[in-house]
Amino acid sequence: MKDKFGTLIVCLFCQFVIGQTNSRKPLHGQVVNKSLSIESGNVMNINANTRTFIGPNGLFDIMARPKDTLLFTGFAFQSKKIVLTEKDCAERLFSVSLDLLNIELKEVLVHKELKVKSLQGGSQGIVDMQFEDDKLSSPKNNVMYSDQTIKYGTDFVRIFKDVKKLLRKDEEVKDEEISDIAFVEYAKDNFTPDFYTKTLGLKQDEIELFLMYCSNDAESKKHLQVDQKFELMDFMINKNKDFKKVELRNK
Repeated sequence: MKDKFGTLIVCLFCQFVIGQTNSRKPLHGQVVNKSLSIESGNVMNINANTRTFIGPNGLFDIMARPKDTLLFTGFAFQSKKIVLTEKDCAERLFSVSLDLLNIELKEVLVHKELKVKSLQGGSQGIVDMQFEDDKLSSPKNNVMYSDQTIKYGTDFVRIFKDVKKLLRKDEEVKDEEISDIAFVEYAKDNFTPDFYTKTLGLKQDEIELFLMYCSNDAESKKHLQVDQKFELMDFMINKNKDFKKVELRNK
């Protein structure tokens, strides 16, 4: 009787596992960019512990279901994280728009909290001051973009402020994206390439994907202080064990 009961439990467990697996269906997708055809990169399903490569024309296939989190990484474009919806999984070809790497934008994001010692009473009033001689010696700048609020040159201070205002829009989404990018950049800047390739045994094209994988864990944001470098190293070493278990599925 006990043997029959045990067999029944095993069968029910197997059916449950199979049911969970079958709930994920092939997701046919394509990564696109308006300026450049993306021909390589990685796509990882964090929830399913699977990943695949981006092939010619940006096409990829991966098993997924709604609410799964996909990570997109590559050398030519900025990493991106997407949580799938019912609509995404129902599309015949799921399209993902990716931005090309932009060094200037990355610098703005990394140093977004940069503080400049202000003059008494504020510096913007001085920046906006204009004298008659300036009009004669400062011709109109037709090369740099201007919304005509800056008549005689490019006001980088104001542009920086405008960028910060844009980053504050849709705070829930933007803050999450910036936080992931900040972690990836911090981790790359504070550890040598040998740490990733030799100590962790990662391939060069896996480093970005691994760091994005780590950034999805809230624990990663708790070790970004200067005196917590060893804690962050220990976190990544342990996280690498899980990353190594991710199944690689070729197209």
